[in-house]
Amino acid sequence: MKTLKNIFLTAGILFLLQSCVVSHKPNMDFFSDSGYDFKGAKFESFNVPMFLAKPFIKKALKEDGEDEAMMDLVKKVSKIKVLTVENGDKEMLNDYAAFLNNNNYEDWATIKHDGDNVNIRVKQTGESIKNMLITVNSDKELVFVDVKGNFTADDISKMINAASDK
Repeated sequence: MKTLKNIFLTAGILFLLQSCVVSHKPNMDFFSDSGYDFKGAKFESFNVPMFLAKPFIKKALKEDGEDEAMMDLVKKVSKIKVLTVENGDKEMLNDYAAFLNNNNYEDWATIKHDGDNVNIRVKQTGESIKNMLITVNSDKELVFVDVKGNFTADDISKMINAASDK
């Protein structure tokens, strides 16, 4: 009986940690399209398990002196996917922006920081925002962060203002 219990425990832990695996294949819709020519771009993608990430994020926010509103925003996040692209070009970024426009994403903010461009787009239905895409465009690589949750426009505005103030 104890062996059976250990097998189920091990299987459960492996199931929970499967999202921690880093992949060399894109994990976002536009980049998963096999018909697009990525011209030698290299991908690294992973899903962030929220039960592991939330405590670390909250601790980092406390250490940075963030207010309680930012920590409450973290509670609303249900899933995060991250994709990094090496050797990505401007044309790929423009095609990605067109893809998002065609799929009802609204451009909410572009923040310039230390030579990098950070773009925030959201998909909104009514008062609820279920999906936020953050794109970081630097000279050497592109980083795409897909954040799913249940946000309001005020939540996103607070996050943008906090990022702009830094």
